[in-house]
Amino acid sequence: MRITPTAVLILRRLGHGAIVLWAAYTLSFLVLFVLPGDPVAIILGGADQSTATPEQIQAVREEHHLDRPFLVQYALALSGALRLDFGTSYATGMPVVQAIVQSLPSTLGLATAALALAVVGGTALAIIAVRTQRPTLRNILAGLPGLGVAMPTFWVGLLLLQVFSFRLGWIPALGADGFLGLVLPAITLALPLGAMIGQVLLTALDRAWAEQFVTTFRAAGLARTRLLLTHALRVASLSLLSIAGVLTGNLLSGAVVVETVFTRNGLGRLAESAVSSQDIPLVQGIVVFSALVFVVVNLVTDLLYPLVDPRTRPAARPSSRRTARPVAPTAAQEVSA
Repeated sequence: MRITPTAVLILRRLGHGAIVLWAAYTLSFLVLFVLPGDPVAIILGGADQSTATPEQIQAVREEHHLDRPFLVQYALALSGALRLDFGTSYATGMPVVQAIVQSLPSTLGLATAALALAVVGGTALAIIAVRTQRPTLRNILAGLPGLGVAMPTFWVGLLLLQVFSFRLGWIPALGADGFLGLVLPAITLALPLGAMIGQVLLTALDRAWAEQFVTTFRAAGLARTRLLLTHALRVASLSLLSIAGVLTGNLLSGAVVVETVFTRNGLGRLAESAVSSQDIPLVQGIVVFSALVFVVVNLVTDLLYPLVDPRTRPAARPSSRRTARPVAPTAAQEVSA
């Protein structure tokens, strides 16, 4: 049975992903282990252990294997993580996986809405800037992405709250229920993402517009708008795939700020609360989940690259049977189509 190049690519990426997940878990375990603080105090619900008896403290240490050496604790925790058992939260007593699953839908809805707004807004900005014939308007549009990236996310959120919630009263300031509760957080999270997409796409479109195939199609009479949307935009989209990991990181980090500003219950606010309370099992679960998101995004990106750009497809083994080679359409054929 012959293994296809795509299958080899997937297996290789899965192997790399497993190493990334193991490294993320190991580093988070090591960092949290050396941090000052006693997990027993968190589990017992107080800043100190003065109200607990020595027997209670010892029982808690034995239950959570805190009385074992570092390597034993790590081995036990890693074996549980391989079974998707990250233990229970020190602060709430809830299983870590259950806490993440409960918080995920709210963050997923926010991230999906923000990403949709960012892609539409950033792409429209780049296309209008390239399409316009007025240098002044183009310079203004080209400067907007830099401004959007420079604005702090928390400042944008507070500004939107001040204007649309406190002054105009159009949108509720608190709560995450319904469409109105999603509008301001999605816009806040989408602004820096859309600015980054617009900035990258504008540069890529300018570069694609100077390629030889664009000159050939324009000389053959292909309409400027059609050439921009069907050919130049497809080539430029490769740049967006290249920064998919960066966009994912901005989504995850921005969700922490946005959910805190707008008091939304989600994965970002859960992470902020876990770090503040030194909830080690919950922090480790969130770290591994975030690493898993990066692994999946990079795998999907690698699979999409050959679909967008056939030149990046893995080379297949030569076959003894001769097949007809596909002929690329000429400029005249494109115009006649």
